Amino acid sequence: MGKDSVQPVVAVLISSAIAIRAYRRKSLDFSGALVGFIVMTIHLAVNYRCGAMLLVFFFTSSKLTKIGEDRKRSVDADFKEGGQRNWVQVISNSGISTILVMILWKLTGSQDKCLDSKESRLVTSLIGGIIGHYCCCNGDTWSSELGILSDAQPRLVTTFKQVRRGTNGGVTRAGLLAAIAAGSIIGVTFALLGFFTTKCTYDVALKQLLVIPLSALAGLSGSLIDSLLGATLQFSGFCSVRNKIVGKPGPTVKKISGLSILDNNAVNFVSILLTTVLTSIVCLYLF
Repeated sequence: MGKDSVQPVVAVLISSAIAIRAYRRKSLDFSGALVGFIVMTIHLAVNYRCGAMLLVFFFTSSKLTKIGEDRKRSVDADFKEGGQRNWVQVISNSGISTILVMILWKLTGSQDKCLDSKESRLVTSLIGGIIGHYCCCNGDTWSSELGILSDAQPRLVTTFKQVRRGTNGGVTRAGLLAAIAAGSIIGVTFALLGFFTTKCTYDVALKQLLVIPLSALAGLSGSLIDSLLGATLQFSGFCSVRNKIVGKPGPTVKKISGLSILDNNAVNFVSILLTTVLTSIVCLYLF
């Protein structure tokens, strides 16, 4: 059995095990586990390195979601045990990268490539976009999950005024540092695995290490873009009955910030799209 036939089998086995485990642990509901299985299989079947970035995002974010659940439950009106995500949330956090991975497969097959504009600007931009995608996802999730646990009072990213915990667009220093760390770990995953999965010249291979600071920046940028969209286009209000921050207006809700234009999934999708495009462009000039 050749490599081309082994990799899809490995992808299906790994994705099945992870999807079942995530469903049992309530990280994903049934629809989320099903779509997650498809997304993971595509990533791993096409490119192990792309699959690794997806899995680092999924595992680290799932783990952080479960830290401080009691405190998060008291703040988040939409809190779900285990941070359980459905198919819509899975698509909003992986749909763009899945399309890019499939385009990459059409261009390169399952052959892993270095970031090298001299060899192919299109392939470099696609890989850069995938990196930016998961830096944004990871950065936003780490920032949200750890930032809400910070003792510091969050400040609205547009006005820098203090707001209640859980307010869309509220940021803390701890949350921003978490976003940088989250992006960095995606970059480290990409760069280190590349030494084993790619065949590039020494100079090109060494230059791949620049992915790490770029990923840190992408994680921070993605988190800030998400916060900016959340503060302006996503409604936040305080419900006097539930004593929590809510995302929809109502008779018992006092508005804090934002317009009711985008919901949380839409904010995630747009911030990921913008970070993906920006990182893709930067990679063309950097590599």
